[in-house]
Amino acid sequence: MATIRLKDWTKAELEDIREAEAHSSYDSVIKSLLKDRKLAQYADDAADAADTGSDAPVQSEGDPADTAFEDLTVLAELTDAHDDVLFLWCPNCGNELVHLTVERPLGLSVFEMECQRCLTHLDRHAIVAIELRYPIEQKMIADQLQADLKSCVIDYWDRTLEAAAAGTLETETAVDRLVWQFDQYHKQFTWDWPTDVPAVSFVPGVTYRDTTIGERIEVLEAVTENRNAMDAYRVERHTSDGDAVQDQLDSSTIVDRIVNRDLVVAEQPVGTTKPAT
Repeated sequence: MATIRLKDWTKAELEDIREAEAHSSYDSVIKSLLKDRKLAQYADDAADAADTGSDAPVQSEGDPADTAFEDLTVLAELTDAHDDVLFLWCPNCGNELVHLTVERPLGLSVFEMECQRCLTHLDRHAIVAIELRYPIEQKMIADQLQADLKSCVIDYWDRTLEAAAAGTLETETAVDRLVWQFDQYHKQFTWDWPTDVPAVSFVPGVTYRDTTIGERIEVLEAVTENRNAMDAYRVERHTSDGDAVQDQLDSSTIVDRIVNRDLVVAEQPVGTTKPAT
């Protein structure tokens, strides 16, 4: 049989998959990819059937007009999987965690796992499920996958806290616990937060603007070390009159401002974003 020549980029990708999924050989890696390709072809056939009037596959929860993506869903919002297959990814480093065959209805409300690449412990509020229709290979070649994973998670956190502020959030988790979880993830991921999205975290070194009163709040340092709740912080407050005064904000005050979507990032240290690995 003739030798198959592969580009260096392709060899490196196969090596990453082999290590991440513990394949015994490259042959095993390629067989797995071929299986995934068959699943994708099946999904295309199902979409064609829907266009001709056949029964359409059940979609994930969330109207595409209300979410950042049609084909990426944070696990907490996922209610069904196309063809009963889930591809789960880490938004921190862009690593595929696992792909699963699941049964309906989904029972993943307490799903947790550790990313084998960046060692981040993830739960349903950060793990991203990728639908078969999402063009993973093209996005990876164009170096867009990481940005999409990040945008998907940011969109979910933002909408979740908006629902909490409106009193429409349906969850058994207390709102202050959710805020703490989002805050912990944001700090672990070291993402620069978009200035056009209200903050979900309170980070030392970052200056926030309170949109309700126009005050700027420079976060200086944490003054508590809570393990499962937001800390209190020492801050410097800059009023609209130009006055500056040091103050301390307790946990409940910070949670309220984050939930009410009062804070936006006004200034953050340069170079805080962790490069993808």
